[in-house]
Amino acid sequence: MAKTRVFTSFDYEHDGDLLVMLLGQAKNPDSPFEIADWSLKEPLPGDWKEKIRPRISAVSQIAVICGHFTVNAAGVAAEVNIARELGKPYFLLGGRATGVNKKPRTALPSDKVYDWNWRNLKNLIAGLR
Repeated sequence: MAKTRVFTSFDYEHDGDLLVMLLGQAKNPDSPFEIADWSLKEPLPGDWKEKIRPRISAVSQIAVICGHFTVNAAGVAAEVNIARELGKPYFLLGGRATGVNKKPRTALPSDKVYDWNWRNLKNLIAGLR
């Protein structure tokens, strides 16, 4: 069975460790998803939003990893807007076990931050939200 291709949006300055954890989970033998790891290691010249748009277009879903400072991450806010413009489903995944995992400022009030555990993650990938 083909795995669901997922784009990850996260606060590069504060939550890179969380991306590493998600990449590890994608390698589990029973993982229903693969990560399209197009994280920007350095700024794209010109309008980065137009350069990231085809990357978001090429996946089935967007996993937005929320940490303590995600509300201030302009890149995450822009990626959520692009996902919505493209009609791509996204979900918010609470990354930190302690403290408040904050939504990106462009998240809808109805967007829930889901607990990050293997069962939830598999259900979210399956569209159960």
